[in-house]
Amino acid sequence: MLSFRQFSLIGFIACSFGMAFALYMQYAKGYEPCPMCIFQRIAMIGAGLVFLLGALHEPQQFGRWVYAILAGLFSTAGALIAGRHVWLQSLPADQVPACGPTLDYLMDMLPFMEVLQMVIRGDGNCAKIDAAWIGLSLPAWTLMAFLALGLLAILMIVIPRIEGRRNHLIH
Repeated sequence: MLSFRQFSLIGFIACSFGMAFALYMQYAKGYEPCPMCIFQRIAMIGAGLVFLLGALHEPQQFGRWVYAILAGLFSTAGALIAGRHVWLQSLPADQVPACGPTLDYLMDMLPFMEVLQMVIRGDGNCAKIDAAWIGLSLPAWTLMAFLALGLLAILMIVIPRIEGRRNHLIH
């Protein structure tokens, strides 16, 4: 059975792969990320850092809960943003919000909380489907990745505890 450190390492590798793919799509394929994509990247990086710290630190008991909860929170935030992104992409053309300014412009002009609200609301840039694979848009794949990372965060706590109980009963 996998240890907490191994689960954390798998999570870190998955997040690293996700970010590498996002950067490949941007720099090699020319797909510019919309504001929602950028926020999903932030959530992916946050989860990846938590997983990396968990793998390096390999905490005991309470610390494991802290890492798992933090990884779960980043994964949940990413899943919520990706889910909203998928919803925007599913809207009929006449219901898609108008395109807005770039994220750089918003960050220069508005307080962060207003920027966050505007990005979560979404705009026409976020509703456009630039790429899809097997009929699913990139945000749909990202949503599934965040759900898998959230499940991994749960397993980081549950599986080692079950294994520990099993070992305790044997001895």
